[in-house]
Amino acid sequence: MARYTGPVCRLCRRDGAKLFLKGTRCDTTKCAFERREGPPGQQPPRRGKMTAYGTQLREKQKVKHYYGVLEKQFRLYFEKAERTKGNTGAALLGLLERRLDNVVHRLGFGLSRPQARQLISHGHITVNGRKCTIPSALVRAGDVIRVKNRAESLDIVRAAQADNNKQVPDYLSITESQVPEGIVGRLPSIEDVSIPVDMQLIIELCSR
Repeated sequence: MARYTGPVCRLCRRDGAKLFLKGTRCDTTKCAFERREGPPGQQPPRRGKMTAYGTQLREKQKVKHYYGVLEKQFRLYFEKAERTKGNTGAALLGLLERRLDNVVHRLGFGLSRPQARQLISHGHITVNGRKCTIPSALVRAGDVIRVKNRAESLDIVRAAQADNNKQVPDYLSITESQVPEGIVGRLPSIEDVSIPVDMQLIIELCSR
């Protein structure tokens, strides 16, 4: 499975937005985005106004980095969103928000999307009672996301829940049980996305 393995704090600085790629560290004074101004690199940033293409590209890269998808995956999501009825931008964000690794993170089972992706890949998460090891799997309304009932899985998730201070979005709910469990109440909408995104810029770029 292809994935970005470089320093993630550079991505936040490049995109000009805090993407919370390091979990609780992003809420502390150690956050590189807060300590260092401007994009990464030894050379000073160029003067002058960014072009329209550059603005569109940065917005797309911000969404890609936030959800942890690569260019080919993003293009496939965009093509799928184009084929759906209604607003393409809302459909695209809805597909990204429905990814299992994102849902596991939004439930608080993982402090970051990379950690949630690792939990899924290592078999710690079940969907409707069946083990799912595909982080990009799309959840549906009514799906039950549950931590595997074994000591190793429970210890990892409970530690993440103890450190997590993020609010669970409205389209998800956590049930009161000894084993951490969440339910997808409805499909997510564009209002459920936790970072500001100008989808019109992304649609204009991807439609070229």
